Amino acid sequence: MSLSLPSADKLTQLAQRMAALGVREADLEESFVRSGGHGGQNVNKTSTCVMLLHRPTGLRVKCQTTRHQAMNRFLAKRLLLDKIEEKKMGFVAAQRTEIEKIRRSKRKRSRRAKKRLLADKSRQGEKKKLRSSVRLD
Repeated sequence: MSLSLPSADKLTQLAQRMAALGVREADLEESFVRSGGHGGQNVNKTSTCVMLLHRPTGLRVKCQTTRHQAMNRFLAKRLLLDKIEEKKMGFVAAQRTEIEKIRRSKRKRSRRAKKRLLADKSRQGEKKKLRSSVRLD
């Protein structure tokens, strides 16, 4: 998976999202450590793994997805914002998805979908009939 460095518009979107959630750069504590795993000499010599701590909530995120520190910093901030958003609105979002799932399952099928479903069932039934053992009388 080859990820390029984040573009300017992605960085502005991230800044807007941080502002919307009320997360300030001053609230974040960044630290850089050496990554583990694949990457060879680059991983062993450079500190590309980014650890972020959001002081007000106490949430901690660690990202070592790529070999680029800037990209890992961007991804870590995104992960942290996801966690903060989930903490703030998680219960509401989970409840909404559950309700939507129930609504989809109860929704009435269209005539064409019913016809296709019945055709598939009958085709499967025909296949099963052909599988039956042969009687020798």
